[in-house]
Amino acid sequence: MELDRREFANLLLGSATAASFGTLGLPAFAANDAATILRKTDAIRNPQQSFAVDVALINYERGKVKEKTTVTTYSRPTGSQFQTLVHINAPSTDRGKILLRNGNNLWLYDPSSKASVRISPRQRLLGNASNGDVVSSNLVGDYNVSLDGQETVADGDKRNVACNKLRLTQKDSSAPYSAVEFWTDASSNQPVKGKYYTSSGKLIKVAWYRKRQNAMGASRPTEIIIADGFDPNKVTVMTMGNYRAKDIPQSWFQKEWLPNFKG
Repeated sequence: MELDRREFANLLLGSATAASFGTLGLPAFAANDAATILRKTDAIRNPQQSFAVDVALINYERGKVKEKTTVTTYSRPTGSQFQTLVHINAPSTDRGKILLRNGNNLWLYDPSSKASVRISPRQRLLGNASNGDVVSSNLVGDYNVSLDGQETVADGDKRNVACNKLRLTQKDSSAPYSAVEFWTDASSNQPVKGKYYTSSGKLIKVAWYRKRQNAMGASRPTEIIIADGFDPNKVTVMTMGNYRAKDIPQSWFQKEWLPNFKG
Protein backbone atom coordinates (compact mmCIF):
# COMPACT_ATOMS: atom_id res chain seq x y z
CA MET A 1 0.00 0.00 0.00
CA GLU A 2 1.32 3.46 -0.92
CA LEU A 3 0.20 7.00 -0.20
CA ASP A 4 -0.54 8.98 -3.36
CA ARG A 5 2.35 11.45 -3.11
CA ARG A 6 0.99 13.60 -5.95
CA GLU A 7 -2.32 13.93 -4.12
CA PHE A 8 -0.52 14.90 -0.92
CA ALA A 9 1.73 17.39 -2.75
CA ASN A 10 -1.37 18.97 -4.28
CA LEU A 11 -2.90 19.21 -0.83
CA LEU A 12 0.15 21.06 0.49
CA LEU A 13 0.19 23.37 -2.55
CA GLY A 14 -3.54 23.91 -2.43
CA SER A 15 -3.35 24.87 1.21
CA ALA A 16 -0.68 27.46 0.52
CA THR A 17 -2.56 28.88 -2.45
CA ALA A 18 -5.87 29.18 -0.67
CA ALA A 19 -4.29 30.82 2.34
CA SER A 20 -2.92 33.53 0.05
CA PHE A 21 -6.49 34.80 -0.45
CA GLY A 22 -5.88 36.65 2.79
CA THR A 23 -7.67 37.45 6.00
CA LEU A 24 -11.27 38.59 5.81
CA GLY A 25 -12.95 41.13 8.03
CA LEU A 26 -14.41 39.84 11.31
CA PRO A 27 -18.12 40.09 12.08
CA ALA A 28 -18.75 42.35 15.04
CA PHE A 29 -19.87 39.47 17.28
CA ALA A 30 -16.95 37.19 16.45
CA ALA A 31 -14.32 38.45 18.90
CA ASN A 32 -16.31 37.12 21.87
CA ASP A 33 -17.42 33.91 20.23
CA ALA A 34 -14.21 31.88 19.84
CA ALA A 35 -14.99 29.52 22.72
CA THR A 36 -18.49 28.85 21.35
CA ILE A 37 -17.05 28.02 17.92
CA LEU A 38 -14.51 25.65 19.47
CA ARG A 39 -17.15 23.91 21.62
CA LYS A 40 -19.25 23.24 18.51
CA THR A 41 -16.18 21.91 16.70
CA ASP A 42 -15.33 19.69 19.68
CA ALA A 43 -18.85 18.20 19.50
CA ILE A 44 -18.11 17.24 15.88
CA ARG A 45 -14.64 15.87 16.59
CA ASN A 46 -15.96 13.65 19.41
CA PRO A 47 -19.45 12.62 20.56
CA GLN A 48 -20.21 14.35 23.84
CA GLN A 49 -21.34 11.13 25.53
CA SER A 50 -19.72 7.85 26.51
CA PHE A 51 -18.53 6.14 23.33
CA ALA A 52 -16.00 3.82 21.73
CA VAL A 53 -14.26 4.14 18.36
CA ASP A 54 -11.75 2.05 16.43
CA VAL A 55 -8.69 3.89 15.15
CA ALA A 56 -6.15 2.76 12.56
CA LEU A 57 -2.85 4.59 12.14
CA ILE A 58 -0.54 4.12 9.15
CA ASN A 59 2.85 5.82 8.97
CA TYR A 60 4.24 6.57 5.50
CA GLU A 61 7.70 7.69 4.42
CA ARG A 62 8.07 8.83 0.81
CA GLY A 63 4.68 7.30 0.05
CA LYS A 64 5.44 3.81 1.37
CA VAL A 65 4.08 2.17 4.50
CA LYS A 66 6.56 1.98 7.37
CA GLU A 67 4.40 1.08 10.38
CA LYS A 68 0.80 0.30 11.33
CA THR A 69 -1.03 0.44 14.63
CA THR A 70 -4.68 -0.17 15.52
CA VAL A 71 -6.33 0.85 18.77
CA THR A 72 -9.77 1.08 20.32
CA THR A 73 -10.54 4.25 22.26
CA TYR A 74 -13.09 4.28 25.08
CA SER A 75 -14.15 7.72 26.32
CA ARG A 76 -16.38 8.99 29.09
CA PRO A 77 -17.21 12.70 29.50
CA THR A 78 -16.43 14.30 32.81
CA GLY A 79 -17.01 18.04 33.17
CA SER A 80 -15.64 19.78 30.08
CA GLN A 81 -13.19 16.97 29.31
CA PHE A 82 -13.02 13.19 28.83
CA GLN A 83 -11.63 10.29 30.76
CA THR A 84 -10.13 8.03 28.09
CA LEU A 85 -8.75 4.51 27.86
CA VAL A 86 -6.95 3.47 24.67
CA HIS A 87 -6.37 -0.26 24.13
CA ILE A 88 -3.65 -1.15 21.61
CA ASN A 89 -4.84 -4.02 19.40
CA ALA A 90 -1.90 -4.32 16.99
CA PRO A 91 0.95 -4.86 16.29
CA SER A 92 1.23 -8.05 18.33
CA THR A 93 4.33 -6.73 20.15
CA ASP A 94 2.22 -3.96 21.69
CA ARG A 95 -1.16 -5.70 21.95
CA GLY A 96 -2.72 -5.27 25.38
CA LYS A 97 -0.88 -2.07 26.27
CA ILE A 98 -3.22 0.66 27.48
CA LEU A 99 -3.06 4.44 27.50
CA LEU A 100 -5.12 6.06 30.23
CA ARG A 101 -6.02 9.70 30.62
CA ASN A 102 -7.67 10.71 33.86
CA GLY A 103 -7.67 14.44 34.55
CA ASN A 104 -4.25 15.88 33.73
CA ASN A 105 -2.47 12.53 34.06
CA LEU A 106 -1.57 10.20 31.20
CA TRP A 107 -0.42 6.66 31.98
CA LEU A 108 0.88 3.71 29.96
CA TYR A 109 0.06 0.24 31.29
CA ASP A 110 2.18 -2.70 30.08
CA PRO A 111 0.59 -6.13 30.73
CA SER A 112 3.96 -7.88 30.57
CA SER A 113 5.22 -6.02 33.63
CA LYS A 114 1.78 -5.14 35.05
CA ALA A 115 3.18 -1.67 35.69
CA SER A 116 1.72 1.75 34.89
CA VAL A 117 4.10 4.65 34.19
CA ARG A 118 3.44 8.34 33.62
CA ILE A 119 3.99 9.43 30.03
CA SER A 120 3.82 12.66 28.07
CA PRO A 121 0.93 13.41 25.69
CA ARG A 122 3.56 14.77 23.27
CA GLN A 123 5.39 11.43 23.05
CA ARG A 124 4.93 9.83 19.64
CA LEU A 125 2.68 6.80 19.40
CA LEU A 126 3.22 6.18 15.68
CA GLY A 127 4.83 8.43 13.10
CA ASN A 128 3.44 11.94 13.46
CA ALA A 129 0.61 10.85 15.78
CA SER A 130 1.26 11.43 19.47
CA ASN A 131 -0.32 9.82 22.51
CA GLY A 132 -2.44 12.94 22.84
CA ASP A 133 -3.89 12.47 19.35
CA VAL A 134 -5.56 9.12 20.09
CA VAL A 135 -6.82 10.14 23.53
CA SER A 136 -10.24 11.80 23.16
CA SER A 137 -10.19 15.40 24.29
CA ASN A 138 -12.15 18.60 24.02
CA LEU A 139 -9.80 21.31 22.81
CA VAL A 140 -11.73 23.91 24.77
CA GLY A 141 -10.84 21.99 27.95
CA ASP A 142 -7.09 22.02 27.26
CA TYR A 143 -6.56 25.38 25.59
CA ASN A 144 -7.36 29.06 25.90
CA VAL A 145 -8.87 30.20 22.60
CA SER A 146 -9.14 33.45 20.67
CA LEU A 147 -10.38 34.29 17.18
CA ASP A 148 -7.53 35.22 14.85
CA GLY A 149 -9.54 36.28 11.79
CA GLN A 150 -11.17 34.49 8.89
CA GLU A 151 -9.33 32.87 6.00
CA THR A 152 -10.07 30.71 2.99
CA VAL A 153 -7.95 27.55 3.16
CA ALA A 154 -7.83 24.22 1.34
CA ASP A 155 -9.40 21.36 3.24
CA GLY A 156 -8.31 17.71 3.16
CA ASP A 157 -10.26 17.16 -0.05
CA LYS A 158 -8.57 20.16 -1.74
CA ARG A 159 -11.69 22.31 -1.64
CA ASN A 160 -11.35 25.98 -0.70
CA VAL A 161 -13.33 26.61 2.48
CA ALA A 162 -14.11 29.90 4.23
CA CYS A 163 -12.92 29.32 7.79
CA ASN A 164 -12.70 30.85 11.22
CA LYS A 165 -9.08 30.81 12.31
CA LEU A 166 -8.65 30.09 16.02
CA ARG A 167 -5.50 30.54 18.07
CA LEU A 168 -5.13 28.07 20.95
CA THR A 169 -2.65 28.28 23.82
CA GLN A 170 -2.28 25.53 26.41
CA LYS A 171 -3.86 26.05 29.81
CA ASP A 172 -1.24 23.83 31.49
CA SER A 173 1.53 21.41 30.58
CA SER A 174 -0.85 18.44 30.28
CA ALA A 175 -2.11 19.75 26.92
CA PRO A 176 -0.44 17.88 24.03
CA TYR A 177 0.85 21.04 22.30
CA SER A 178 2.02 24.45 23.45
CA ALA A 179 0.09 26.33 20.78
CA VAL A 180 -2.24 25.47 17.90
CA GLU A 181 -3.59 27.36 14.91
CA PHE A 182 -6.94 25.77 14.10
CA TRP A 183 -9.27 26.40 11.16
CA THR A 184 -12.98 25.54 11.31
CA ASP A 185 -15.59 25.80 8.54
CA ALA A 186 -17.32 29.15 9.14
CA SER A 187 -20.69 27.78 8.02
CA SER A 188 -20.72 24.42 9.83
CA ASN A 189 -17.94 24.51 12.48
CA GLN A 190 -16.44 21.35 10.94
CA PRO A 191 -12.71 21.00 11.74
CA VAL A 192 -10.65 21.70 8.62
CA LYS A 193 -6.98 22.10 9.49
CA GLY A 194 -4.60 22.39 12.44
CA LYS A 195 -0.99 23.54 12.83
CA TYR A 196 0.77 22.47 16.03
CA TYR A 197 3.72 24.25 17.67
CA THR A 198 6.33 23.84 20.39
CA SER A 199 6.76 26.40 23.17
CA SER A 200 9.58 27.97 21.11
CA GLY A 201 7.27 28.44 18.12
CA LYS A 202 8.58 25.62 15.94
CA LEU A 203 6.01 23.86 13.78
CA ILE A 204 5.62 20.21 14.84
CA LYS A 205 3.00 19.08 12.33
CA VAL A 206 0.06 20.01 10.15
CA ALA A 207 -3.22 18.06 10.13
CA TRP A 208 -6.13 18.02 7.68
CA TYR A 209 -9.56 16.59 8.52
CA ARG A 210 -11.57 14.88 5.79
CA LYS A 211 -13.94 12.06 4.67
CA ARG A 212 -16.96 13.08 6.70
CA GLN A 213 -19.52 10.42 7.56
CA ASN A 214 -22.61 10.34 9.74
CA ALA A 215 -21.82 8.73 13.09
CA MET A 216 -23.67 8.94 16.40
CA GLY A 217 -25.92 11.78 15.28
CA ALA A 218 -23.42 14.05 13.53
CA SER A 219 -21.36 14.36 10.37
CA ARG A 220 -17.79 13.72 11.52
CA PRO A 221 -14.40 13.58 9.78
CA THR A 222 -13.23 9.96 9.72
CA GLU A 223 -9.69 10.57 8.45
CA ILE A 224 -6.92 12.89 9.56
CA ILE A 225 -3.79 13.38 7.45
CA ILE A 226 -0.84 14.45 9.61
CA ALA A 227 2.29 15.84 7.95
CA ASP A 228 5.59 16.17 9.79
CA GLY A 229 6.49 19.81 10.38
CA PHE A 230 10.16 19.15 9.59
CA ASP A 231 9.96 16.55 6.81
CA PRO A 232 6.91 16.56 4.45
CA ASN A 233 7.93 13.09 3.21
CA LYS A 234 6.73 11.71 6.57
CA VAL A 235 2.95 11.44 6.69
CA THR A 236 0.63 9.62 9.11
CA VAL A 237 -2.97 8.78 8.22
CA MET A 238 -5.35 8.29 11.14
CA THR A 239 -8.71 6.66 10.32
CA MET A 240 -11.65 6.47 12.74
CA GLY A 241 -14.53 4.01 12.33
CA ASN A 242 -17.26 2.08 14.10
CA TYR A 243 -18.31 4.86 16.46
CA ARG A 244 -20.74 3.41 18.99
CA ALA A 245 -22.38 4.54 22.20
CA LYS A 246 -21.07 2.59 25.16
CA ASP A 247 -21.87 2.75 28.85
CA ILE A 248 -18.38 2.83 30.36
CA PRO A 249 -17.97 2.36 34.12
CA GLN A 250 -15.90 4.96 35.95
CA SER A 251 -13.77 2.17 37.43
CA TRP A 252 -12.05 1.72 34.05
CA PHE A 253 -10.27 5.02 34.51
CA GLN A 254 -8.26 4.13 37.62
CA LYS A 255 -4.74 2.94 36.85
CA GLU A 256 -4.94 0.33 39.62
CA TRP A 257 -7.84 -1.32 37.75
CA LEU A 258 -6.09 -1.62 34.35
CA PRO A 259 -4.86 -5.25 34.87
CA ASN A 260 -8.56 -6.24 34.92
CA PHE A 261 -9.35 -4.78 31.49
CA LYS A 262 -10.70 -7.26 28.94
CA GLY A 263 -10.69 -5.63 25.50
